[in-house]
Amino acid sequence: MTRARFVGVGAALPARVVGNAEIEDRLGVERGWIESRTGVRERRMLGPGESLVDLATEAAGRALDVAGLPPSAIDLVVTATTSGPFLFPSLACLVHERLGLSSQPAFDVAAACAGFPHAVSVADQAIRCGDHRTVLAIGADRLSALCEPLDRVTAPLFGDGAGAVVLRAETGPDAAGILALRLRALGAQWPILFARSCPPGAAGRDSVAVPAAAAARSGEAGEAGADATGTGPDDPWLRMRGADVFRVAVEHLVALTREVLSSAGIAPADVDLLVPHQANLRIVRSMVSQLGIDEGRVAVNLDRCGNTSAASIPIALADALAAGRIAPGSVVAMNAVGGGITAGALVSRW
Repeated sequence: MTRARFVGVGAALPARVVGNAEIEDRLGVERGWIESRTGVRERRMLGPGESLVDLATEAAGRALDVAGLPPSAIDLVVTATTSGPFLFPSLACLVHERLGLSSQPAFDVAAACAGFPHAVSVADQAIRCGDHRTVLAIGADRLSALCEPLDRVTAPLFGDGAGAVVLRAETGPDAAGILALRLRALGAQWPILFARSCPPGAAGRDSVAVPAAAAARSGEAGEAGADATGTGPDDPWLRMRGADVFRVAVEHLVALTREVLSSAGIAPADVDLLVPHQANLRIVRSMVSQLGIDEGRVAVNLDRCGNTSAASIPIALADALAAGRIAPGSVVAMNAVGGGITAGALVSRW
């Protein structure tokens, strides 16, 4: 049996720290408003002279260092992002160039905040079928740039960052690595969380209509209200119906995680660490409560990083490893929900 094993993890965050006070003053809300509703205390945002390519390359380099491998050992680069600097080339190709790679394949996958499990799925399939031995999977996003500064739903939540993992083939009856992985999409739910791909007035801008009630703005961070502004074809901002996203996220994270654990023959009580997408502390707590996983076995860095979208799982994974929360043989589960609606979950033996 050949499995894809995590052999290196790395993360990178922008230098600029943005505390809640700065955003609360802008939104005109009292101190503590953001943390009480989201669990976020501060987040990192890209500043002048920094780019998402810088962060993704730095995270990749750190993951390779941990794995003890040179860039030339990489057979494939897969990057999960929906906020690269170009529609094309892919962010993966830009990192490919920075790492000095030659002709190894490199491409992006787009599944919003659930992008990392999707990128890992590509790596897992490539390794298990024997096409590749060593795969670099990256999650990198800067969704803070897509948030309307005065939108109380999205502005408090999102930060920027990048994380990367190196997965390598391990063969044998007791091989460590990914035990099970599942992906899911709920396309009919797309209007509850979306962002358009082109700026207002751009040639060829898609005129697909957004249901008027589907992009409601709100007076609650991450929760939906009744103001349905911001739904037109020239609206450049990320829009979210927080209450609907909360409901769908919890429901499908719980169901998908149960499914993937069952497929691997793992009980929730046997999970040593759950590393969830850092969406909102209320979502995480509701999910783990229903799964029956103690919060002490859950990796959370939302308070200092905010929601970094596809980067959130590998960043939290790097933090957990640095804190000694993962050891050889540990059973580690990961799960995420994102715009689409997309979802993914996996379980791996370290």
